[in-house]
Amino acid sequence: MGYILTFDAGTTALKGTLLEEGHRCVQTYSLPMTTIFHGAGDNQTATPAGDAQEAPYKEQDPLLWYRGFCEITQSIFASGICPTSVEAVVLSGQMQNVIAVNESLRPVGNAILYSDGRADAQAAHIKALLGEEEITGTTGNPFDGSIPLAKLLWIKQCEPARYANIHKILFSAKDYIVTRLTGAFVTDATSASTAGLMDMRTRAWKTEYMHALGLPPAMLPDLRYPDELAGTVTPGASGESGLPAGTPVYAGIGDAGATTLASGITRLGEYNINLGTSGWIAAISDDILAGGGVFNLAAAQRDLIINVVPFLNAGNAHKWVASILSPDDAPDYGLVDALLAQSRAGSNGLLFLPYLSGERFPVMDSAIQGGFYGITPETNKADLARSVLEGAAFSIRQGLEAIGKPPQRISLIGGGARGPPRRPKKTPPRG
Repeated sequence: MGYILTFDAGTTALKGTLLEEGHRCVQTYSLPMTTIFHGAGDNQTATPAGDAQEAPYKEQDPLLWYRGFCEITQSIFASGICPTSVEAVVLSGQMQNVIAVNESLRPVGNAILYSDGRADAQAAHIKALLGEEEITGTTGNPFDGSIPLAKLLWIKQCEPARYANIHKILFSAKDYIVTRLTGAFVTDATSASTAGLMDMRTRAWKTEYMHALGLPPAMLPDLRYPDELAGTVTPGASGESGLPAGTPVYAGIGDAGATTLASGITRLGEYNINLGTSGWIAAISDDILAGGGVFNLAAAQRDLIINVVPFLNAGNAHKWVASILSPDDAPDYGLVDALLAQSRAGSNGLLFLPYLSGERFPVMDSAIQGGFYGITPETNKADLARSVLEGAAFSIRQGLEAIGKPPQRISLIGGGARGPPRRPKKTPPRG
């Protein structure tokens, strides 16, 4: 019997699943990932991802991704699965990262994560040099300090010793695992869409941008579609992972592309909402949707584009309010559920802006902060709890309105989709 080994390299966890023919799940594994939070010149603190998102610099160690991959594969084979029965390895992963790699396939420093907005000054310089309309019209996306091209220029300007050791740049966590397995430097078109460097319509690198900034285009990985072969497992990687040398490894796809594909949306008017620590809304179209904070990604299908409204704040707001209302500061979601059962729609006029970690929509601002408005002596814990979730919900609604197509079908996935359905108490008419 043949198997397919699939992985998702997420921010909070590395997950592995073994699928047999017919796509039946045989085994699943999950390993938590840690994120390093710090400011310029600060001591670095490694914590479970999501626990310190107020820090401006957000990084992860790519070696932990690969070591976690090898730990999971070895566990699978230790369970009695024959390594030669694995017919292919396919990965998805977090994207919009800057993962600097040397010629020995080792990371040059930590990966700078998608939610890290340290490169605002470099982004402003790039927009002034290349023209904001040129960048947006070509890449299909707005440009700010979270974009990998700006972060790469930041490394060149602020960490020249590190920059001098860079051989290649990768953009998705799964890309680094693919590189360690195969020796090939590749990324998929969906992940490349986040780099600020790919022509969305031709699906090719804009090497002119690299030349204009004094960056060598040779740093860029090869572009592949998700179903294209990246390479095969090398003898060295075989010894580390247990996978037989020669096992096919595919390019895979960035997490938003994988999620959109799995959600089944294929037509105009169909939406997918992903609610994790951060979140996004995705719709499918045949062209770039400009303006309104909408982000565009190359779909797995060659001729389609995913129109995305990304949010840096979603489940993190739920976790935050569950922590501050808990007596011991640990997130108590049961307490929040109990308070929601007592609450009324509208939170008695209390409003919450859910910008705990900066935000990318409706305004791209890594320094923006959240807040409550409308607190009165009558405001209670139930109002606080409900207003936080309502703030995140109305942020999502604003994203749906930005895409502009009337929803015909909505699928909901992610940790935020697991909560029990509830009917709010009706707010009595005033007066």
